[in-house]
Amino acid sequence: MALRLLRGKDGRLTAYAPVTGGVARWTEDRPGGAEWTGPWLIEVSGRLAGLTVVQSPEGYAHLVGLRHRPGGAGEPTRVDIVHATQFQSGRPLTAWHSLGTPHPKDPRKAERTGPPAAAVDSSGALRVFVRNAGGGVSARRQDPKGTWERWTDWKGMHVLGGMSAAATADGRLELLAPAGKGAALRWYQPKPGAAPKRGEDVPADARPDSASMVESSPGTLTHYWRDARSGEVMAWRPDSPAPAPLGGATGTGPVAAVRAVVDGHDCTVLAHQDPASGGLAVAAHPCEDEAAGVWWTPSGEQGAHTPALALDGQGRVVLAALALDGKLLVARQKTDERGLALQAWTRVGSG
Repeated sequence: MALRLLRGKDGRLTAYAPVTGGVARWTEDRPGGAEWTGPWLIEVSGRLAGLTVVQSPEGYAHLVGLRHRPGGAGEPTRVDIVHATQFQSGRPLTAWHSLGTPHPKDPRKAERTGPPAAAVDSSGALRVFVRNAGGGVSARRQDPKGTWERWTDWKGMHVLGGMSAAATADGRLELLAPAGKGAALRWYQPKPGAAPKRGEDVPADARPDSASMVESSPGTLTHYWRDARSGEVMAWRPDSPAPAPLGGATGTGPVAAVRAVVDGHDCTVLAHQDPASGGLAVAAHPCEDEAAGVWWTPSGEQGAHTPALALDGQGRVVLAALALDGKLLVARQKTDERGLALQAWTRVGSG
């Protein structure tokens, strides 16, 4: 489960990481500052087997997790999706609310529910997506007033773990669900506020739990995943003739991505866990120009894992990760050097 890094309306960054007992949270004391408060434990009854954190246009942070709790003697594990909201940086969250699963009457099927993906569309509605027991996609929507609708079946089949969801700046939602048989399933809103529809399958032979995406130009989302055979990072957009290889075959898990200015150029910055270097690797390339070449550079201390990327209140790239001891590691973009140079890593709080 990846670390999540969000910038609030007040410009402060907040990092979220699943830990024993719930979710750890760290928050900048001031926008772009070196001091952080945390970790603060957001307690969850049971165990989170999956967590995503997404942000609304108002800056609200929605935490959505897949919770496992022990069943009674001879009974299956109790599984449900839980949700909580943080309305302001550094403030307490609402209580966790159970969304159940697409299989409320069949605990055995509920056990096969996959980890959630989520996104907020232009209307302010939060949608939560999971792989259901049949290998398709189920979704549940919270309307802008906070009312939850029922689970709906979005169909699909052979879906693997680790779907990826996001929305463009104007609120047009997309969902990518890696599936078997060398394809990924895609749903999208043709325009903000439109009903989501199924798109053509994406030519992606993707590893489970490797999908991610970022808005690489206004209204366009670039999707990333790892090739199932080579492990190489692949990039694809709806106008792409074919997925573009980006190297990074020694890495694991999804890549973190953020759009940023590097040397005055509009770039996509990428980071992933790289066992070959013992920590993380970082790369950057001009937005939507993967053919320009991508070079992965080792970064971070030994054992650093689950990277996240965001822009701070001063517009600098911030790379965050977890250390082996559970502390938060943070490195910021240098503004006085050419290229994507990062400052020395700082360690935040205790794990």
